[in-house]
Amino acid sequence: MRYPNPNQNNNDNFGFGRILLVMALAIGFFALYTSLFPQPNTQETSKSHITQNADTIASPQAAKTSNPLKDNVSKPAQSLPLRDTLLISLGKPAFDDFEITIDALGRISQVYLKDEKFIHGEKESLFSIVGSVLGLQSSKKEHIDKLALFGDSALKTLEVRFSDVELNQRAFNTPYVLDSHSSQDGVQKLVLKQDLGEVQIQKTLTFYKDLSYELNFSLSNPNIEYFISNGMRPIGDSDTYAFRGVLLKTSDGTIEKIEDGDKQRRDFPQARFLASVDRYYTSLFYTPDSSFYVRLDYDYVGNPMPFVYVRGGDSYFKGYIGPKDYKTLESINPILTDVIEYGMITFFARPVFWLLSVLYDFCGNWGWAIVLLTLVVRILLFPLTYKGMISMQKLKDIAPKMKEIQTRYKGDPQKMQLHMMELYKKHGANPLGGCLPLLLQIPVFFAIYRVLYNAIELKNSEWIFWISDLSAIDPYFVLPILMGVSMYISQLLTPSNFTDPMQEKIFKMLPWIFMVFFIIFPFPAGLVLYWTINNVFSIIQQLLINSLLKSKKQ
Repeated sequence: MRYPNPNQNNNDNFGFGRILLVMALAIGFFALYTSLFPQPNTQETSKSHITQNADTIASPQAAKTSNPLKDNVSKPAQSLPLRDTLLISLGKPAFDDFEITIDALGRISQVYLKDEKFIHGEKESLFSIVGSVLGLQSSKKEHIDKLALFGDSALKTLEVRFSDVELNQRAFNTPYVLDSHSSQDGVQKLVLKQDLGEVQIQKTLTFYKDLSYELNFSLSNPNIEYFISNGMRPIGDSDTYAFRGVLLKTSDGTIEKIEDGDKQRRDFPQARFLASVDRYYTSLFYTPDSSFYVRLDYDYVGNPMPFVYVRGGDSYFKGYIGPKDYKTLESINPILTDVIEYGMITFFARPVFWLLSVLYDFCGNWGWAIVLLTLVVRILLFPLTYKGMISMQKLKDIAPKMKEIQTRYKGDPQKMQLHMMELYKKHGANPLGGCLPLLLQIPVFFAIYRVLYNAIELKNSEWIFWISDLSAIDPYFVLPILMGVSMYISQLLTPSNFTDPMQEKIFKMLPWIFMVFFIIFPFPAGLVLYWTINNVFSIIQQLLINSLLKSKKQ
């Protein structure tokens, strides 16, 4: 076993305070960066910008075609009058919780969510409140009775573009007509037709109550190459820290992500699904039993523009536009659950969310599910936590002897190291033992953070009393204060034997640093709840262990 050099004056409780400090600084950095440097919502373009948009698509080199595709598809800028013309709006009585509008170009121009869960306003952080008072940002909140998922983007869901430049321009200047519309048992079916002279087009759309739909696209000429888009990403959530852009899964199981502003033009010959996403919402295409060819271009600000390439004949897609609710996506097709993505820690966050969902099914409340999740994590880590606390107690007991060795062999580091190792072995102490439980809690903390941050299931979900939205900050900052106080109490009960006065001062300041971070910046109440309950369980654990150690000494 290797031991740290005592000459560095941090052999006891090596790194414990430093790890907590690094965590505090990391959390503070990300929160500060997100609040002070929000990314502009480049998705919401003005009409003047749209007319300047070079929406060209370089065609894929399809191996099976004898004639290569043209280099681009002509700009749809001349079709601006049609893009503002409403063809049909789908809503009540078939659909109570949402409304879908389709424009004259046969595209889904807007989706409105009407469920209270999605239109309830979010609470402001102290940072934004102070900012509004100082005039740095507006504090006005508009009341809305429905949430619009899309902005004024040039590319809409179900937009079709042709490789033939002339045909493409004609298509963008020729409106679709509604051939038929039927509604039965909460299912609405539309047949849209477009007459382009030598080419006749038909779109058959079937919409369901879960916001999924089916598209059958047919042409009278089977030799025409074209592209169909699932649309630009939704703008239902304004958060700038979460991933926003295009996400797709290839046939080999790889998840590809192209963020807004990446300016990447790429091809994916075999994609299982294609999704445009923000933190909470998505617009996606998939086919149940096959793959399709995806071409990604980008608009004038570098945001990805997704298309599916089809060479001639009819095409069939299934789609979904709406919240990234795990159970909804799983019920439509299990592969779509991969649209819910947690970043680099996804592999660990998915089991955490699964466990959280199981606990929610058990208790029926996301807040109590978080409490139970915290308890489960503490139980699983208890053996290591117990060993770590015992090790820290032993270090505290031998601290005077360690100090004596350091003083006696101050000028001889080798002898100091030798005697320190003998002291550790004699008393069974490990200066690194107290760090392991904390190190294991770090990935757990970040996994839970990503889960609570991305799970739309927690949006506007109540816990008790004043906590009405676990995805937003505590409006009265009670949880952050309780978190800081409970962390301080836990710190007092935990054995420590710092020999470096500066490290000890920093360590004692950490609870209040964390408390300030959680008050100022918009951390979800669910995350603060997890940390607070974790501190409470830690206090109970430490009291039990202290009692056991005291009884052993007697």
